[in-house]
Formats: sequence, C-alpha cells, structure tokens
Amino acid sequence: MTLLDSTNEIKLDNAPTDCIQSVKFGKNSSNQFLLSASWDFTVRLYDIYNNKLCAKYTHPAPVLDCALQEGTKVWSGGFDKNVRVFDIAKSTEEIVGYHNAPIRCVEYSPDNNLTITGGWDGNVKVWDSRSSRNIGIYPQPDKIYSLDICGDLLVVGTAGRRVLVWDLRNMCYAQQRRESSLKFQTRCIRCFSNKEGFVLSSIEGRVAVEWLDVSPAAQKKKYAFKCHRSKTESSSGLEQIYPVNAISFHSGYNTFATGGSDGFVNIWDGLNKKRLCQFHKYPTSISSLCFSPDGSHLAIASSYLYESSDIKDVPTDSIFIRKVSDQEAKPK
Repeated sequence: MTLLDSTNEIKLDNAPTDCIQSVKFGKNSSNQFLLSASWDFTVRLYDIYNNKLCAKYTHPAPVLDCALQEGTKVWSGGFDKNVRVFDIAKSTEEIVGYHNAPIRCVEYSPDNNLTITGGWDGNVKVWDSRSSRNIGIYPQPDKIYSLDICGDLLVVGTAGRRVLVWDLRNMCYAQQRRESSLKFQTRCIRCFSNKEGFVLSSIEGRVAVEWLDVSPAAQKKKYAFKCHRSKTESSSGLEQIYPVNAISFHSGYNTFATGGSDGFVNIWDGLNKKRLCQFHKYPTSISSLCFSPDGSHLAIASSYLYESSDIKDVPTDSIFIRKVSDQEAKPK
C-alpha cells in the first residue's frame, strides 16, 4: 500500500496501463469495491480496503465506461460497440447487445432495475438489468458525451451543447430540451444527490449548476462559474484554462467534486457558491472521479489526456483512493 502526502490517501496497485476513462463505485453496493474502465482494453474490479485487484476482464478495444450492478454484475462498453455483462461470481461474460458506434456512457439505476447506455451513434439504449435484455432505443440529437440518472429522470448531454431530460417511466418523448449554459463542448454531467438538479462541465474551465424544476423561480437560481484555471508565468495576466473532465456528488451533503486537466481536485458547495477545499496536485490530468456510496471515500483517476503534445515524460496512469473528511466535504 503506497501512502502519499497524507495518511488519508492510498494509490491502488495494479492500475490500468493506459488512459483510465472511468472509475465507478456501485450505486447502492459496498464502499469496498471500485470499477475502472480504460484504454488498455480492460475493466478492473478493486477491493479498495485491501488494495487488491479482485477481477479483470478484457475487451478487444478501449473501454470507455462501466457500471456495477448490485455488486454481482459489471456492465461495460467502448470502442468495440458491444454492450457486455460480466458476472463476477461465475467469471462469465456475455455480449447482450450493441451500438452502431463506440459506447461512451454506461449507468446503472438501482431504483428502476435498468442499465442505460449512450453511444456516439446518438442513441440511448435502455436495458432490463435483471434479464440483460434491451427494452428500448431512443435517438438523441447528436453524439452522446455524458449522461446521469436522477431518480426516475435521465439527463443526457450531447454534442452541439444540447441537454435532454427524459423520464424513465415514459420514454415516448424528452421532458425537457435545453442548451448548455456553457459556450463550449460538454465534458461531464452529474445530478445532485438530492435529485433537484444537475451540474455540467465543459472544456473551457467552467461549471454550470442547473435546476430541473422549470419554474421561473427555480431557473433564476442557475449559474456558472470558472474553475481549474491558473495564471501564466508571464506578466501578461493571461490564464491557462483547463477542461473540467469529471464531477462526482457526495451522497450525504449534496456537495460535489470536480477534476480538471490541471491535475487538481476541488470540492464545492454548489448551493452556497463556495469552494470548500482543493487537494494537492496529482501527477497529471484528472480523468474521472467517484465518491463511494456513503461519501467516505473519493476515487481519483489520474491519466494524461494529451491536451498538449509537447510533454516529454508522460506520468504513469494511477488511481488514488482518498478518505474524505467532513471538513473537506460538509457545507460550512
């Protein structure tokens, strides 16, 4: 077990060997187990308490996302376009369906017993998690970049800065169609833990906080802020602007963490518009983040995302597990 600058943080052994696209805890499962999906073609399951690689299985191409279903099954998808289900207990794998282009997003909804996949073919596909059967295909306006589940609602971010809100109980039409408050490409969307809204980030070092309630009073509360930026060393006063690649909400406090290509993780109190803390600088870009179900731990994937071509020594891909204190995550 590798200790860093704090006894509150470890670095996992047996990390992926190429870009870590996604780290995920289960939604309602143990805080102990973490999934990763990466460009080295693997999906890995870790026991974070014992710093142990419990399982690993391989796709024929880079894996872009994964989800843990009740601690027993893993759903995953990526560049091979197939939706795969891996049974951890039986060590068996099944291809249950496909998209017509790479699969960018995989999310499991324990409230609805559904798994949602979103692809660059512009389709959302809904799967019955119990039978692993596809029960619906729902075209979106463009390539899907990010999606998240908010109770019975599904929030989808696509190319063209579009955001669509669907009701999983009635997928006949999108309940809401919005344009992102941010000027550039959407990178990540995550829903409030209290299910009242969502946060989205973009490549321009900005984050938008939005409410699902469409009433004028609720919509007046939405705002955007700058983050993951730094002053350049020159006297020009220019800022270096970094993509905000990852967002994760704390289940208990409705605060959220952001990770940027500047290598920093910040925790925010979105309702009070405050930054609560910033962790130390990580070796390279933060490619993914995920709080454990009870908010006690934060998984942090550090992978160089090739934002610049002039780097000489690319840092090793790493996954850090940080024990999160109330001082770091609780609104003040």
